[in-house]
Amino acid sequence: MSRLIELALRYRFLVIVLTLLLIGVGVYSLRNLTIDAVPDVTPVQVQILTKAPALGPVEVEQFITYPIEAAMSGLPDLQEIRSVSRYGLSAVTVIFEDSVNRYFARQLVNERLQQATEQIPPQYGRPEMGPLTTGLGEVYHFTVEGDGYSPMDLRTILDWQIAFRLRPVPGVVEVNTWGGLAKQYHVVIDPQKLVAYHVPLSKVFEALERNNANAGSGYIEHNQEQYIIRGEALVG
Repeated sequence: MSRLIELALRYRFLVIVLTLLLIGVGVYSLRNLTIDAVPDVTPVQVQILTKAPALGPVEVEQFITYPIEAAMSGLPDLQEIRSVSRYGLSAVTVIFEDSVNRYFARQLVNERLQQATEQIPPQYGRPEMGPLTTGLGEVYHFTVEGDGYSPMDLRTILDWQIAFRLRPVPGVVEVNTWGGLAKQYHVVIDPQKLVAYHVPLSKVFEALERNNANAGSGYIEHNQEQYIIRGEALVG
């Protein structure tokens, strides 16, 4: 101990410099230390959601949940697969080891999700990955109001203007909209005329699908200029 004190007194300038350096490192670490009162203990997980409004819990489990679970089994560093089959909704949660990067986990799930989609009938819904969130994510609710605007106008402004500007904001994972009236085009069918002209309802659907599209037809050259020819029939 006396030897240590003797060296400290002999090299007092060096001791002072090291002490100040140690204090500076401590202050820097204290100011940049990430302190959280509620630590995030959410595991590395990826949610797969599928909406199927016409199916009950048994059909959702049989036609949607089971094919997704079968496709996800065997993934690298897979820890557990959980699922919930409800009326009109299938939620499959794929949980990985804590050492797996979240974005890499989503990439693995996305590759297998293509296989699962092929096993699910198209009319039963299309599975999609949920947003990249944790159990400590915050949800902010707001309403859109305005005099002179109909519920359809407000919904259109929310979907195509407000939500479009909110998604690029740092920290925003997803923007969900509901309420109001979504813009729709209705085709009112007269059953008596269908019977009179012997036209089945399926033919009406096919005609609407073929008609609701744009078509290109090349161009015409005139006076060293090109005039593009195209048919515009896409509604909305």
